[in-house]
Formats: sequence, C-alpha cells, structure tokens
Amino acid sequence: MPDWRTRIRRAALTLVTPSLADLFFVALLVVAFGRPLTLQALLADGDTGWHIRTGDFILQARAVPVHDLFSFSRPDAPWFSWEWLSDVLFALGHRWQGLSGVAGLSAAVLCLAATCLLCWLLRRGAGFWLAAAVTLTVINASSVHYLARPHIFSLLGFTLGLWIVDEDRRRPGWRLWLLVPLTAVWANLHGAFVAWLATLLVLVAASAAERNRAAVRRYGWLWGLSAAATLLNPYGWRLHQHIASYLGSSWILDNVQELQSPSIRSENMVVFAGLLLAGVALASRTLARRQWFEGGLVLVWGLAALRSARHIPLFAIAAAPVVAAECASWWSAWSARAPARSAAALFWQAGQDLGRAPRLSVWAPLLGGLVLSFSLAHTQLGDFPEIRFPVAAVARNLDRLTPSPTPAPRILTSDQWGDYLIFRFYPRQRVFFDGRSDFYGPALGRDYQILLTAARPWPEVLARYRFDVALLPLDWPLASVLERDPEWQLVYRDKMAALLVRRPAGLKDLCQPADGKD
Repeated sequence: MPDWRTRIRRAALTLVTPSLADLFFVALLVVAFGRPLTLQALLADGDTGWHIRTGDFILQARAVPVHDLFSFSRPDAPWFSWEWLSDVLFALGHRWQGLSGVAGLSAAVLCLAATCLLCWLLRRGAGFWLAAAVTLTVINASSVHYLARPHIFSLLGFTLGLWIVDEDRRRPGWRLWLLVPLTAVWANLHGAFVAWLATLLVLVAASAAERNRAAVRRYGWLWGLSAAATLLNPYGWRLHQHIASYLGSSWILDNVQELQSPSIRSENMVVFAGLLLAGVALASRTLARRQWFEGGLVLVWGLAALRSARHIPLFAIAAAPVVAAECASWWSAWSARAPARSAAALFWQAGQDLGRAPRLSVWAPLLGGLVLSFSLAHTQLGDFPEIRFPVAAVARNLDRLTPSPTPAPRILTSDQWGDYLIFRFYPRQRVFFDGRSDFYGPALGRDYQILLTAARPWPEVLARYRFDVALLPLDWPLASVLERDPEWQLVYRDKMAALLVRRPAGLKDLCQPADGKD
C-alpha cells in the first residue's frame, strides 16, 4: 500500500495533468457558446432580469427580501426569493461583465454539467465514443431549458448527485455523505432540490425491492440528513411549504408553459422523443436484470417529462447511463466476435483507451476562463435579445416610460416584458405582472389573462389598475383594441411593440363624436 506522501504526489500529478475531459469542456464552450448569438440566446427568458435585480437588492441590503420589490399591483406583499443564492451569483456576474457576465456564468455551469456527465459515463466503461454521443444527445434534448436562470445549477447538482450515488452503489465510501452539504447548498440555489429528494426516495425503495437492508439503512439516512439539510435556508420550512403550494396550484400548472406537456415539434424535442423511446425500451432490460434503481429512475422521470417539459433535462440525465451501458454492452459483445483488426474492434478499443482518464484537472477552469474572457471581450452583450424584448421601443421612449421628476407611470405589458422593465428600470419603475406567477396568484393571474386576450370584462380590469401607459406586443388583441379606443393614443409602433398612453380627461372628451356615436 502506498503511504500518504505517495498518495498526495499522485493526486497532485493528476490534478495538473491535462485530460480529454478538459478538452471536451473547452471545446463545448467554444462550439456551443463561442458566438454572440448563441451566448445571447441564454438571455431569451425575461426572468433573468428580475433575478439579477433581486441579487442586487440582497448584495446591497445584506439580507434576503421578505416583501415584494417589483410590482404596483401587489405592493409590499409578502414575498421571498426562494432562489436567492442564484440571484446573488447572477448579480455578481452582471457586476463583473454586464449581461455578458451573466450569460458567460450560465454557459460555464451548463458545460461543466455536461462534462461531469461525460466523465460519469466514462467511469462506467462506456468508452469515449459512446459517452460523447450520449452526452451530446442529452445536451440537445435539454437545450430547450438552456437559459440563464437558476435551474442551471440543478442540472449540475442532479448530475453530480447521481454520479456519486452510482459510485457508492458499486463501492461504498465516505464521498456519499458529501451529498448532504451539496443538498443544503442546492436548496438555496433552486427549488429542484425537491426532485433530488424524490430521487433519493426512489433509491431507498429500489434498495428495499432488492432486499438489501444495509442499503436501505444507508440511503435512508442519506435521505433524512439531506432533507434536514434543506432547512438551512433563510426561510426555513416555509420554503418547502411554498414549493408544495406552487407545485399543487392548478392555475400555475395550467398557465405556465414549461410546466405543461412538451410539444414534439422542434429539433430538440424530436431528440427528446427519441431518447425517451430508447430510454424506456432499454430500462425494461435493466429492470429485467432487477436493477431497480436505474430502470425505475428512467421510468419515473420519463413520466414526469411527459407531464411537464421542465423535467426533460432531469429525465435525459437519468436515462444517459442506462442508454450508454446497454449500447456499450452490445458493442463490446460485437467487437469480441469480430476479427481483431475489424473496424468494430478497433474503434471499441480506441474508445476504451481514450476514456481511461475520466477526470477534470486544473486546466479545465484555466482554459475555460481564457475562452470566456476572450469571448466576452469580443461579445459585449448590451441588452436582452431584440427578437424577444421591446429593446428599441424602450430605448426610444424613455421619457414616457420613466419621466422625471414626475412619478413613474403604471405600465401594462406582458409578463416577460415586465421582467425586462424590472431589469431596465428598477427601483424607479414597478410593474403590473411579471414572471413570478407563484407570487401573483390565480386572482391577479386571471386579470392578466383577461387583458392578454381582450376578453370581457377587460375595460373594468383596465380601469381597476389605473394604467397610464400600455407597452403591448403586437400579437396581443388588446393592442389593436386600444388603438381604436378614444381614451388611448398610439405614440409609437415598430415590428414588435405598440406603445399607447392614456389621454388626459379633457382631451379624451374632445375626441368623442358630437352626437356620441361612432
């Protein structure tokens, strides 16, 4: 047995020796996020805006919020940022390099999660070719949620968690208990830590099905300690209460698009469908061998992904080792039957040789940092994507949206554009509705839906909130309705947005026909 000095020297040498995983990480950064358009695509969801401003508030106040910061429809109502640590990280990224820093941080986390998945599959003996192919498939299927939002940290946490559990099931060791502090940090980053606790329950149930009492005790303790660790957040048990209320709200489930069943139309959704079919088919072989956890996890998250598009990345990560292992078993058997110099045997052996060092070294962050620094220096994302947000409309109407020194007007706009206005104008401007559907609730949400569709009684709802300005997407029926309304005046229009202002009462009367008829 080597002594501790030898072990330290070996560990140090491993840490500074470049690996193929380092190259994969850097190549993924360059290929996937090395261009301004692909980097800016991470900002396609407006929620990033209010996450940044929440992080700014926390950094300035040195406390997490307990009341609303952003709305005039529910001013100072009880609210808490259940992803506060992610908000702080996004705010620090924004202070570092603006929106480029936020996008760069998100790109690095996503590429790190993918590289960890690659290393995990290599550790399982899939070989480099299969491991890389399955990892790229997972990336493609999961890219529907590749956005600069807190859930990116859950993709990394879920990958690391399953990897550690898989290693422990093969060779039990002390590293399993690192999952307890990991879960505590996760609970402050994103609410999907509850998905991890559910995964651990599947692990305990699978161990019971295998009649492995030692494993039931071991993983039962892991679940209990991890669940207790999630209470280490600024809101304590109320965080869990809030998440339960959020997931149990029929209004949220019916109206938040990413919580609804996926639509198999885009390329990444077609890839997801193929991965789902392959994962379920191969999981049945796994279950036939009484590997209850691996097969059961694919079925559980496959069903969850069919119910909610938000779970697609979790399913893809859970299915990856099953798909890779079954394909590797088939290829290994094929190469064993083939001649020694056949393509099947040579490529199989080459993949195994390339996959003998499934690890990351210090070169990954060093080279990744250089790539990001170079990319961000030449990108300089000045704003959110113009194809999704009213960037031009806001820039050309600052005097109407944020007049000074008069009070800020009450602006009617979409939830996504409300997020954008929070990013641009907080703390001066507050919004009617934004992406925090859990905060606004079904009553105010129904009012928002009425205005979105111009359904009756939209005039009463419009009057109730005393809007001064309407910044509306052109595909909103209300935009064309208000353009014909004498109470409102169109002051700006481009290919994306219409800006209308409410006329003063005197001017409104002058605009009415003399006989009171249209």
